[in-house]
Amino acid sequence: MSVATSRYEAPELSPAPQPRLQRGDGAAEIVFGRRGLLRLYQRTPCRVLFPLPEPGDLPVAALLTTSGGLAGGDRLALSVTLEEGARAVVATAAAEKVYRSLGPDATVTVSLAAGEGAWLEWLPQETILFDGARLVRRIAADLAPGARLLAAETVVFGRAARGERFIRGLLHESWRLSLGGKLVWADALRLDGDVGARLASAAGFGGALALATAVYVGEDAAALLMPARDLAEAGDGAATLVNGVLLARFLAPRPEMVRRALTRYVAGLRQAAAGLPAALPRLWHS
Repeated sequence: MSVATSRYEAPELSPAPQPRLQRGDGAAEIVFGRRGLLRLYQRTPCRVLFPLPEPGDLPVAALLTTSGGLAGGDRLALSVTLEEGARAVVATAAAEKVYRSLGPDATVTVSLAAGEGAWLEWLPQETILFDGARLVRRIAADLAPGARLLAAETVVFGRAARGERFIRGLLHESWRLSLGGKLVWADALRLDGDVGARLASAAGFGGALALATAVYVGEDAAALLMPARDLAEAGDGAATLVNGVLLARFLAPRPEMVRRALTRYVAGLRQAAAGLPAALPRLWHS
């Protein structure tokens, strides 16, 4: 059997195969005891460095991603545990970039745990969302009674130096804090669809290009409310107490304004709460 076809008829072709893009699947697990590091696990592109702390300050673990940023479909799982009585600071070596996505979400899961009497600081530098980025970040902390946590996250909406704004894409960031196995605070922020309009709205972000959230959990949180408010208001932020959790937020039209305000707040709070130097890790200033 034969079929006559015209040379002007396009032959039927199989659909072109879709390119398989390489995705990052990184992880880091850090465990500190009273005398220092007990366990370290890292999987590319996550790496952990241990710079020397400033005199009189706490051990520092510095996280970095060797890929230079996150793309759609990348996954990071970060876990920090402090055993009873341990004290440590975990920061990032630089700001994290989240690139424009072709569709999939980049996901970051942060798990923090602290035993009785432990002091844990989670102080990553800014997360910069390129226009079109899609990021889902979940932060969960499980603290034993008597443990204390000082944690902060900062999001920058676009590449300010290039005049770019984050006007489309996705940001979904959630926090869950538990004390003694009981949930004491949960919060979520979701920006999707016409993100630019929400950021520009006077009833939303009022044109802000950066947002920082700082939380402190400890038995002395209520006693620190007034100094926390003074520190926050000096940087055009605000602080309040929610179910025993000291919460502060900062919004500003320029990222460097949020960075300065957050630095001042965290430095002052760690000194007031624990008598530590009123400074953030040297990584924040390099």
